[in-house]
Amino acid sequence: MALTFKERFMHNLYLWYFGLTKVRMILFCRPKIVDISDEKVVIYIPLNRQTRNHVKSMYIGTMTVGADLVTGLTAMLSIRRSKRKIVLIFKDLNSTFLKRAEGDTYFTCNHVKDIDSAVRKVISSKERVNLNVPVTATVPDKFGEELVAEFTITLSMKEY
Repeated sequence: MALTFKERFMHNLYLWYFGLTKVRMILFCRPKIVDISDEKVVIYIPLNRQTRNHVKSMYIGTMTVGADLVTGLTAMLSIRRSKRKIVLIFKDLNSTFLKRAEGDTYFTCNHVKDIDSAVRKVISSKERVNLNVPVTATVPDKFGEELVAEFTITLSMKEY
C-alpha cells in the first residue's frame, strides 16, 4: 500500500518537527520519507554541500544519521500506534561501507514487523527489549539497487 501525498506530507512534517525541536542534526541533513508500509520504511538524504565530504561523497556522520533515522522512525511509528509511553534509544551501531555514496542516498529498514513485535514485547513484559535492526543504504541514480553501505543498529526500548 503506497502512501498518499497527504500521508507522506504529514509524516515528513512530523519528521521535520522532530528534527527542529529534538535532534537538530536530522533537520540539517534534510531527510525525506519515500515510503512507509507494513513491510519497510525508506527515507532519503540528498547529497549536497551540507552532507558531503571532501571527496564529494556522503559524509560518514550523515550516513549514520540516515541509519539512525530510518530505524528510529520505524520504531516511533509503532510506538505511536501503541499509544504507550515507550522510550527508545540506540545501544550500538555497526557499519560496513561498500562504496562511496556519491548521490542522494536511500536508507531502507525492512524489519517493520520485527520492530512491531518488539514494541508488543516491551508492553507485555514491562522489561527493556533490545533488537538488532539491519539497515541498507543505496544510491539508485548511480548504482541501482547495489548496496553502498550496510548497518546493524541495536534499538533499545522500555516502557515508562
